Amino acid sequence: MQSLAEQISATLTPFIKETFEVEIPQFDFQATRKEFDGEITLVVFSLLKFIKTNPVQLANQIGEYLKIHSDWVTEFNVVKGFLNLSILDLYYVEAMNAIAKTENYGYKTPDSNSITLVEYSSPNTNKPLHLGHIRNNLLGYSIAQILEASGKKVIKTQIINDRGIHICKSMVAWKKFGNGETPETTGLKGDKLVGNYYVRFDQEYKKQIESLVKEGMKEEEAKGKAPLFREAQTMLRAWEAGDNEVVGLWEKMNSWVYKGFETTYSNLGVSFDSYYYESKTYLLGKELIDQGIKQSIFY
Repeated sequence: MQSLAEQISATLTPFIKETFEVEIPQFDFQATRKEFDGEITLVVFSLLKFIKTNPVQLANQIGEYLKIHSDWVTEFNVVKGFLNLSILDLYYVEAMNAIAKTENYGYKTPDSNSITLVEYSSPNTNKPLHLGHIRNNLLGYSIAQILEASGKKVIKTQIINDRGIHICKSMVAWKKFGNGETPETTGLKGDKLVGNYYVRFDQEYKKQIESLVKEGMKEEEAKGKAPLFREAQTMLRAWEAGDNEVVGLWEKMNSWVYKGFETTYSNLGVSFDSYYYESKTYLLGKELIDQGIKQSIFY
């Protein structure tokens, strides 16, 4: 694709030759100064050695011609012997598209010895992705793309928090109040549906705390003794013990959430090369904590 200066020069050359009966070997362009409207400026003074006339008059004459006959010039203004030209936005779109079509433009060959891990998103499986996750995903994916273009081998990953008391809260609430509903029966994305039950748990939990406080129990004690919370604790212990029913429910609800996540990732245009799950790594953490307790590093 010709440069903007080359395209404007090609439009001007026959006009100058026909109007003034001279040939201009080269037109002098420069970037428009920031205090004036326009993107590119034709220095009309340089034409005066070929065309003996008033520079302001000549600049206006050329500007009027370009506004009608150029594909890109939309407006112009004249400052003494400088013709400032405003350019159609479409020119820059087409120019960037032409650059993008150039093979590997702006990209270095990936170096397999220079591996970079970029971790982003990393949600919990008890609620839907929210605005903060969108920000995290777009930043993470953009950084990964930039690093890849600079020649690094990039692995895009996320660490999914798929276990713990917060996950069990959604599970308990769905088991008690869900009446067997699914993403298919409700028309909801899976992460949204499961998130609704996390909210429902909190609503019912607060009611139980309030009831216990009215019976004379202190609020902190009520938070730990509320039946719903204890049920979530019991479910977590059962999950950690590998209880088939609890693990089956966990797998089912997590599968709903993952499908919902993937829909959002697809809509955002982001992707991942690998996934890590806390449910597969937390035992290592427990082992280290146990060692620390035995050595009196932790208590």
